[in-house]
Amino acid sequence: MADLSETPYSVHHAVAEAEVAMAQDTLSAIIDGGIPKGDVLSIAELAGVMAGKRAADLIPLVHPASLTQLVVNASPDRAAGAVRVHVETAAVGPSGVQMEALTAASVAALTVYDMIRDVDPGAVVRSVRLVSSSDGENQEWRRAGEAAEAQRPPKGVRTAGRIVPVGPRNGPPFGPPPRRRAP
Repeated sequence: MADLSETPYSVHHAVAEAEVAMAQDTLSAIIDGGIPKGDVLSIAELAGVMAGKRAADLIPLVHPASLTQLVVNASPDRAAGAVRVHVETAAVGPSGVQMEALTAASVAALTVYDMIRDVDPGAVVRSVRLVSSSDGENQEWRRAGEAAEAQRPPKGVRTAGRIVPVGPRNGPPFGPPPRRRAP
């Protein structure tokens, strides 16, 4: 592992995505709750969160990160015939959080595949990729051709098995949680 003992702490963010392509009938069954193994989207989101928190245990030489944010969103895309997984991570520390985002996206996609493989063995996990990353020193990387807002799911989306309301008290669906007033 690289020595990070002299590396200053900074804020790190990363966004990763994955996609699971499948037959339209399978996608309809996911949306309608007709998959025998259960709620595919919620279980995939939970699996992604669990995996992102364990990236350092799963991948040799990855430094453990104290994540301050890990949001996994699995959403159906009828036009593409796929479930799209979108992950955002953040941490304050000496190392980035790209591997945590990629691990979460990969495992969420694998979970979707596992839950539908008996119904649709032709399903394909594809396009696991890092979309963007940044550190606290204004060093930002974004995949060429990606628009910043195109990455974010629409307001009020289903995130980790719940609808994320958007409003003055709640803030954007992804980002720092709202500050609470002291009692």
